Amino acid sequence: MIQIKTDAEIALMREAGLVVGRTLDKLKAAVAPGVSTGELDAIAEEAIRGEGATPSFKGYRGFPACICTSINDEIVHGIPSRGRVLREGDVVSIDCGAIVDGYHGDAAVTVPVGQVAPELLELLRVCEESLWRGIAAARLGGRLTDISHAIEVYIRSQPHPTGAAWGIVEEYVGHGIGTEMHQDPQVYNYAPRGPGRGPKLVRGLALAIEPMVNLGARYTRLLADEWTVVTRDGAASAHFEHTFTLTDEGPWVLTALDGGKDRLAGLTAQRAAG
Repeated sequence: MIQIKTDAEIALMREAGLVVGRTLDKLKAAVAPGVSTGELDAIAEEAIRGEGATPSFKGYRGFPACICTSINDEIVHGIPSRGRVLREGDVVSIDCGAIVDGYHGDAAVTVPVGQVAPELLELLRVCEESLWRGIAAARLGGRLTDISHAIEVYIRSQPHPTGAAWGIVEEYVGHGIGTEMHQDPQVYNYAPRGPGRGPKLVRGLALAIEPMVNLGARYTRLLADEWTVVTRDGAASAHFEHTFTLTDEGPWVLTALDGGKDRLAGLTAQRAAG
């Protein structure tokens, strides 16, 4: 069932989103060679609880931490550990959620650790830009696959450093969000039947969209911990996510500190320039 929120409920989601956004900023600043993912988790818990919010992830279906930290070939749901130390040249995806008065915010970033290979920087750029292209494609009265189509078209349009194709992960998707972290509808990062399909995009709908892009093939494998998802071929992966809703003026990114204004304005200017 798709949950439609009132303006007051969306305002609570914005509060949760700001907690997530500020926490991710602290975590990005803390990423460095020699820092453990367990240390990042401790920073996240202190930041979230320090704002009077509750971590969305801790205890969710038994998950033991406040954030997911997925390094290099780990796509999503990596478990933080004091024994897992970041190294120069790694990339680490950090997925974070917070609850304010029963409403969730959810976002993720992938961060380079020190100096990383150019192809990894390009992987991160393509993945993050595809997220913003998906958000920018959403309009009141549009359809869900408008988002999916925009994500896929952008990724497939970008040259791969080796001449291969980017791997768009299919098994893990974005989702509705509100009083639960994961709600209907599922938001795929590809649209084989094109845009203009699926549920209508209406006021009060909130979505967390999260492209996952692999440097290699799209195929995935679940590790023995029953949480961590890795690329089957061992290639690096990137993951970016934001929670957003729609207004008469366009998308409002609830987990971006500026509401997404800068990135969305840049895309609007690009379209206007042709």
